[in-house]
Amino acid sequence: MTGQDWMEKDFYAVLGVSKDADDAAVKKAYRKLARQYHPDQNQGNAAAESKFKEIGEAYAVLSDPEQRRQYDAVRAMAGGARFSAGPGGAGAGGFEDIMGAMFGGGQGRGGPRVRYSQGGAGTAGFEDILGSMFGGRSGYASTGPAGFTAPSPGADIAAQVTLPFRAAVEGTTADLEVGGRTIHARIPAGINDGKKIRLRGKGQPGTNGGPAGDLVVTVHVAPHPVWTLDGHNLRMTVPVTFAEAALGTTLDVPTLDGSTVRLKVPAGTPSGRVLRIKGRGVRSASATGDLLVGVQVAVPQKLSKKAREALESFAAESDGEDVRAGLARRAAE
Repeated sequence: MTGQDWMEKDFYAVLGVSKDADDAAVKKAYRKLARQYHPDQNQGNAAAESKFKEIGEAYAVLSDPEQRRQYDAVRAMAGGARFSAGPGGAGAGGFEDIMGAMFGGGQGRGGPRVRYSQGGAGTAGFEDILGSMFGGRSGYASTGPAGFTAPSPGADIAAQVTLPFRAAVEGTTADLEVGGRTIHARIPAGINDGKKIRLRGKGQPGTNGGPAGDLVVTVHVAPHPVWTLDGHNLRMTVPVTFAEAALGTTLDVPTLDGSTVRLKVPAGTPSGRVLRIKGRGVRSASATGDLLVGVQVAVPQKLSKKAREALESFAAESDGEDVRAGLARRAAE
């Protein structure tokens, strides 16, 4: 993505959040929209697919503190000095050329599979880039005795990639387009949202024989309507009726591989209790997780006459039991 793209695209508007929204608000908005426009929910809908990509692009920038800082700085510059893309003398480039060089030029508007920027710990920041453009600091290489220039390591490059939920669970390989290079990154099974992968020596080249920097990839995981990742465990919520929770039952619970597994719900199970199914979580070379099933008692919104009479009879039989006993005392502690 070029700097010109950042000037023209309002990522805050795409996610429907304010410019001072915190990380939690940004993530909440992204999850809601990603679920709404996910390709699995909009088969054959090209507009929804385009919207899903736009949402992922916005979240990739706003969820990364360094990229968000640079994005805000570029947007702020758009309100001040203007750079012409037209002729400006021999060798003169437009604003898009300058920003393209800053943010990994040569990517074009076709949209790289991974958006990235230079920044973060141990990297050249936005002020450093502007300084070198307009006569500021000259870089990281240091000159020693007799004009000797010491080797200097290359800067790290930060990248973002958003994976479908199943790809994150099962592991995959992502092709990252970085500075005209295609880099193959192996994504391990069970990677959670927000985790970073460091690819040694895949960043900016060093100078005077210095080592290359690293490529640091932040992985985002698209939400799934049923499961969530918790380390190597998978979590899900299963609704049960009041009678099933009170009397106990056995459920057929779907698993990620398309099969089902039998789950016994003991009598007297309260809403919110988590039951564990061993070995049905994420399977990787290092560990195998479990499937954690949260039980949620579903309250009927409408009752037939007979059902209401039965519940009233039940309530009469259980009269005298105070389920809130001690609540006021504990609240006063």
